[in-house]
Amino acid sequence: MTVLDNVPSRRRLSSLRRAFHRYPEPGWREFYTTVRIVDELESIGVDEIAVGPAALDTAKRLGVPDTEELDEWFQEAKDRYDGQSDVFDAIEGGHTGAVAVLDRGDGPTVGLRVDIDALPVTESEDPAHVPAAEGFRSENEGYMHACGHDAHITFGLGTIETLQRSDFEGTLKVFFQPAEELLGGGKAMANGPHIEDVDYMIGTHVGLGQPTGGVVAGARGALALNRMQFEFSGTQAHAGLAPNQGDNALQAFLTAAENLYGIPRHREGVTRVNVGQVRSENGTNVIADRVQAQVEVRGETTELMGYMRDSVERILESAAEMHECSVEYTTIGESIRHDSDPELVELVTGVADDVDGVSEVVPWMEMGSSEDVTYLLKAVSDTGGYSTLIGIGTSHPGDYHTPTFDVIEDSLPIGVGILSTVARRLFEDPLSVD
Repeated sequence: MTVLDNVPSRRRLSSLRRAFHRYPEPGWREFYTTVRIVDELESIGVDEIAVGPAALDTAKRLGVPDTEELDEWFQEAKDRYDGQSDVFDAIEGGHTGAVAVLDRGDGPTVGLRVDIDALPVTESEDPAHVPAAEGFRSENEGYMHACGHDAHITFGLGTIETLQRSDFEGTLKVFFQPAEELLGGGKAMANGPHIEDVDYMIGTHVGLGQPTGGVVAGARGALALNRMQFEFSGTQAHAGLAPNQGDNALQAFLTAAENLYGIPRHREGVTRVNVGQVRSENGTNVIADRVQAQVEVRGETTELMGYMRDSVERILESAAEMHECSVEYTTIGESIRHDSDPELVELVTGVADDVDGVSEVVPWMEMGSSEDVTYLLKAVSDTGGYSTLIGIGTSHPGDYHTPTFDVIEDSLPIGVGILSTVARRLFEDPLSVD
């Protein structure tokens, strides 16, 4: 019997995926999702389950909503949950996510990271959209698993279930990471208590431009990103009678925005900048005293992202001084650049063909977007281990982050088969780890 003989059925995996698809929750509000993950882990039978502060460094969380919003989502999750669970006590206040451990004695430790949060997208009701047609469309109106994280949760649970039924020597750790869409959870999990002994770290994402049956063994070129929220504060005054008595926060913002788009490009690589979510509630006859907005910058390297971030801070402060306002800013999301390690990419390329349903293995893909799994990948590579991001192809209708996004469920057993096979190969024939 091989590890592939233990992969759960397509029906079992589809049922899991649909259950999580039905109730999506955004970053740091994945209360129901975390409790349901723990329920499944307990049903499968694992050696250790860590949740809340025991799963990640909560001081490193980015983009955590305010207490009122967290409390509202928390209560909704408790009301929805049919039963009792002490997990709620551990995750209250936005301490979502979990780490599951299968310990089979001496041997290497293989980590698998899967993300669990959803997007603020209203799911399509078109009968041609399979979740709508088959009754598992999002019941949390205005939110949707529009990037495949429901499939990623399923990959994680399916891999644990597969290996729990298999013989191996070593340890499997699955990181169910919150707040990827906010780029807020990867840093917290990479600084948590479960990463230090990991020899190999595998990230995974469904699709990545490949059809069902296609596999990407490694990814490179993810842009490092910093997302910042800022607020200019000034002094209100009557715009007609005494405009000179006001300190115009809106003018400060407009000055900053124009100059943000004027940050010089860098000779060492690609950079990006964009401003959004602008908000000012002053009347047109009132000198604006408050403007809130967000800005994100990206760089081809972590250093280039830092160059852009430093430039943003300088411009915000200069614009505030020019208009006699004050400015406050804080990072609410961040990712770094880290490419897959060639040694592990080569191993994945060599074993993926043995999995039923795989039609093509692509060794490398260029990302061009941003992903905070890079924190976990780099943490392991930096200590002498190996890491990679594996793409599991799916011929999904609709594009990412759109109302018609979907996952072809034939991809689910393929993904579990690949991830389980790679882990088993690393247990049996480890790469040399410094």
